[in-house]
Amino acid sequence: MEKSQPTIDSLPRRKFYAAAVFVLNALMGIALAIPAIAYLLVPSRKRQQDQWVEAGDVGTLVPNSPVEMSFRKSRVDGWRTISEKATAWVVKKPDGELVAFGPQCTHLGCAYHWEEKQNQFVCPCHTTLFSIDGKVISGPAPRPLDRYAIKVDGTKLKVGDLHHA
Repeated sequence: MEKSQPTIDSLPRRKFYAAAVFVLNALMGIALAIPAIAYLLVPSRKRQQDQWVEAGDVGTLVPNSPVEMSFRKSRVDGWRTISEKATAWVVKKPDGELVAFGPQCTHLGCAYHWEEKQNQFVCPCHTTLFSIDGKVISGPAPRPLDRYAIKVDGTKLKVGDLHHA
């Protein structure tokens, strides 16, 4: 039995189909690779935007009298942007300087409050006491209260990211 030899007419067609398959595979690979590379290398516009949020009016603050200010802050969770309520304890010092503390105790993240009679921040869960400048007076908290980055625009207080003290 003789093997059939490919004819001259059928050989270019096979090469054309093979080349077409390779080209289509390459195009699909490029189509998948471009968004992946862009995601990894191009910084997100949301991260580049200014993250300052207006928290309240500083004209009403009294020195050495902490005020809890509420504001809305946007947070990116996966592919969604979520607007959530946040708070800060804002203290105006006698020299006019402002400090904004995060609302959680640095021990286990409990919510603390200002006790006017004791002139201290009190965490009722584990009896940690903080001074008006956020330092630990007593209790199990390992460090001072966390602080927000702040700036004043006219009479409006703007808060940024929360940082460890």
